[in-house]
Amino acid sequence: MVGLYGGSFDPPHRGHVELARRAKDALGLERLVVLVSGAPGHKRVDTPVDVRLRLAQAAFPADEVLLDEHARTVDTLRAHPEWQGGVFLIGADQFCDFLSWKDPDEVLRLTRLAVATRPGFPRERLESVLVRLEHPERVLFFDIEPTPVASRDLRARLERGEETGGDVPAAVAELIRREGLYRAPGGYTAED
Repeated sequence: MVGLYGGSFDPPHRGHVELARRAKDALGLERLVVLVSGAPGHKRVDTPVDVRLRLAQAAFPADEVLLDEHARTVDTLRAHPEWQGGVFLIGADQFCDFLSWKDPDEVLRLTRLAVATRPGFPRERLESVLVRLEHPERVLFFDIEPTPVASRDLRARLERGEETGGDVPAAVAELIRREGLYRAPGGYTAED
């Protein structure tokens, strides 16, 4: 079974990597396709997609990393029938916003969702989404340990010239350091 894992990966961090690893184990995925969103429909991304692709390739070296040219998941799935019938990986927080996605019931007709939940996450929040779906049986849940790191916070730390502190895979940290990524204009560069 193929697993699809989409995001802006700006930058990819240990939480992303752990979710993918745990999904592979819990769901018995034969293949993972990491989809780097070229132009996410729900937020602004300033880091060029070619940079984010290289970072994702460094974070997921054993997986297929591709550019997702579609802003919405349903459009990606419609454009790739070979992925239909697989599972699309998301976190519990994303699932709580799933009803705001473009055609969420169509997403569930084309693929299943595999939702990573962490201990203590309010089950009633998940249930409030499930009861409003046409196909709640197409939503799977798997557990993951909390990883308190966010790409937004990493970007802010790096812009201030701070280190990643182990919050990104070593290959990602090296790429960020070598290319001076996420530094404030006129600030720290890899040559400093």
